[in-house]
Amino acid sequence: MSRAVIEVAEPVERVQAHTKDTAIRSIRATIVEAPTRRRHKLSNTEVTHQGYVLVRVLLDNGVTGIGEASTLGGPRWAEESVESIKAAVTNYLGPALLGQSALAFEANALRMGKAATRNFAAKGAIESALLDAAGKTLGLPASALLGGAVRERMEVIWALASGDSGQELEEAKEKLRRREHRQFKIKFGFIPPQADLKRLQALRAGLGGEVRLIVDVNQGWTEAECIRFMPALEELDVALIEQPVSALQLEAMARVAARTSIPLLVDEAAFTKEEIARIGAMGCGSVYSLKLVKSGGLFEIKRAAAVAAAHGLELYGGCLLESSIGAAAHLAAFSTLPKLEWGTEHFGPRILVEDLVVNPIRFEEFEICVPDGPGLGVEVDEDKIRAFARKD
Repeated sequence: MSRAVIEVAEPVERVQAHTKDTAIRSIRATIVEAPTRRRHKLSNTEVTHQGYVLVRVLLDNGVTGIGEASTLGGPRWAEESVESIKAAVTNYLGPALLGQSALAFEANALRMGKAATRNFAAKGAIESALLDAAGKTLGLPASALLGGAVRERMEVIWALASGDSGQELEEAKEKLRRREHRQFKIKFGFIPPQADLKRLQALRAGLGGEVRLIVDVNQGWTEAECIRFMPALEELDVALIEQPVSALQLEAMARVAARTSIPLLVDEAAFTKEEIARIGAMGCGSVYSLKLVKSGGLFEIKRAAAVAAAHGLELYGGCLLESSIGAAAHLAAFSTLPKLEWGTEHFGPRILVEDLVVNPIRFEEFEICVPDGPGLGVEVDEDKIRAFARKD
């Protein structure tokens, strides 16, 4: 009795043609410095112009994708600066991807990993541009390529970081009046703790008990200062405290987390999946801040979220003052997560004097809306890029 022969025809020519059509022809990087509406202070720097690296990927089919890497005042928040990001993209990461299919996301991530260690902001900008180009080619939003959106909008937090309590109170009241934001993150650490507490007291008294307040110490306190001042934060009904001690002091952070009733948000202390697993096992906090600059890619953000959730951490959509370009990339990934308990703080497009796109991300009724167009769903304003581009 002869066996039936089943022939499987491999669509070799079609696959090759499709791969060639989406092959990466060029990758270019441009440094952009966009002015902000007010000073934005952190524990170790302040920003009046936000630095970005815009990455453009051109495919053989003529489609261009855009991605963005963001920094805060140079290599202070992390080791990357706009100068190092541009150099990594131009000299190492870009050349490793030329001729590859834009649809080979995982393979391209592996190629970038071999071409450069860490350099997460640079890698994230390139992958965002690839998702933008692939989405435009296929007529799909980036969220569809990341697994499909489960939410179209999310609560958005506004940061208060001028250091002037009177100005901050008026700013917060205006955000409430315009129904733009009802959750506020107060940046600590650039003045003494006692002065920060007076700022917070003024804000709580002026805004009332219904408004949710978050404190970001930006690694500005010692463990002793946490022991001394966190009871005051508890009395002021602070909902969340971000990275109170140095990112290197994991044991101290775990002890601080065990002493306070306020959940700790882990940010700079964990970038990679392995670091997230470590802080989760050590009990360094109960909420994790997701950022492209830490994960190095949108697919990797999703894996970071899964590792954090597996260790019992809730999720917070962090930002680094991205324009609508970088915010759209983050939102594409955030929209696909099963849970995002704390919403996001992607207010970056609103702190810029002028956004970098012709169709800025929409903010409505205290929420930020996920763009629904192909790719990242935003269109670059070339006039703004020319105006703000650094002249080499």
